[in-house]
This record gives sequence, structure tokens and C-alpha cells, in this order.
Amino acid sequence: MNVLTFDIETVPDVEHGRRFLGLGDLDDVAVAKAMQALARQRRGEDFLPLQQHRIVAIACALRRGENLTVWSLGETDSSEAQLVQRFFDGLERYCPDLVSWNGGGFDLPVLHYRALRNGVVAARYWETGDEDKSFRYNNYLGRFHWRHIDLMDVLSGYQARARASLDEIATLVGLPGKLGMTGADVWPRYLAGDLRAIRQYCETDVLNTYLVYLHFERMRGRLTPAQHGQEIERARQFLQASDGPHWQEYLAAWDSTN
Repeated sequence: MNVLTFDIETVPDVEHGRRFLGLGDLDDVAVAKAMQALARQRRGEDFLPLQQHRIVAIACALRRGENLTVWSLGETDSSEAQLVQRFFDGLERYCPDLVSWNGGGFDLPVLHYRALRNGVVAARYWETGDEDKSFRYNNYLGRFHWRHIDLMDVLSGYQARARASLDEIATLVGLPGKLGMTGADVWPRYLAGDLRAIRQYCETDVLNTYLVYLHFERMRGRLTPAQHGQEIERARQFLQASDGPHWQEYLAAWDSTN
């Protein structure tokens, strides 16, 4: 198995908003409010257009060989450019299958814009068969290809009205789901300087996504029930060996559901 499950966390790109909207010397909080007000006026919701997001955390779960590793890219003081470049460097190095929840609708388009903004090179990701013929009919960009599996998109049958949240589907299959934090908390936590909490939240989201993926692989016959049980046990062993308080909280919550 060579699978990379990923998730990103973002905040308003206030630098872009300040320039694009001509807001001069307004502070970050005021600029973000102006950006949200414009989004609400144009789109009927506070959620910003994808090109107005800035990435502050990328979490990955890499299942390769006999190992499962879950971590956040870079350090708390890493720049956005470093985080994005590390993500695409991982694709260049390992060429894994990608797994996400709404990655096709959010995470990957945001990564496109931020790679463009930061001068990031991502040759392997953009390969569609010109250099590597194996990518011609199965690449990271094709919505109906399997090199990137957007679980939300696939499980909904590609129907917007059938989409569900990661939190709900995780709890549906007996996983903890979100623990004490949601995406709405990321901007306030970022303003408070609590990037560590954001990274930990992103890591638990990516583990939820990976574990839902295991259920999906069993459902489509890619894992036997015995193999599925082994992969679940591998994830539990990762949690048991991890010192992070968020992992211990996750394990305790998982145990309580069984």
C-alpha cells in the first residue's frame, strides 16, 4: 500500500485582501471581516473564495510498506511556501495515491493557488501522460481517476445533494470524528497564536479521513475483512505509541465508541 491521505487548514489571506480591496492600513481582523462581508454580499455566505485562503497547516497520513505515519508538514514557524513545496515534494518522491475529504472541491484548488503564489514546483502532480504514460488515464487531476480519491465526492456518487461532512461519516462508522475544534475555530486560534492546536486538529482530521478510507477499501473489495482488521490495528498501534495529547484523546474517544 502506498497511500497519502492529506488535509489542509487555512486562514484568510489578509495580505491579498488588503491589496485587492484597497484597504490600506486596516489591521488583519478588520481586513478579514471586510473580505467576509464581500463574500456574503456576492455569494450569500461568509466562506471566502478559494483564492483568498492562505495555508497554515498541512497534515498527512502516509501508509507505505509496513508503516503508518501521521504528521504535520514543516514546523510551526515554517512559511506557507515551505509547507506547500514539501507537500508536492512528497508526491515527487513517493508517487502515492492521494486520499482526501473534499480535496477536489477545496484542498487541491487552494494548493494550486498557493503553489502559484509561492513559486512552488509540482511537476509530478501536474503529469497527465506526456512524460509518464502511466498517468495518461490515471492522474491526480482527473475527477473520475483513482490516483486521487476524494472520498466525499465518490461516496456521494458525485451528487452535491448527497454530500456529507467528514465528522458525520466518521461517527457513522464508529470513529471519534471531530474533538473539541472545528474549521470555524481555526482563524480565532491563529489570531491567538495557537498554531500547535491547529496542526493537531488537522492531524486528527486526516486520521479520520484515512480510517474512513479503510472502510471504503473494504466496501469496494480492495481489502478483505481480515486485512481491514489488520489496518485498523496498525492505526491503533500508531496511536498507542504516540505521546501527543490529541492522539491519546482520540484513542480514548475511539475506544468509547466500541
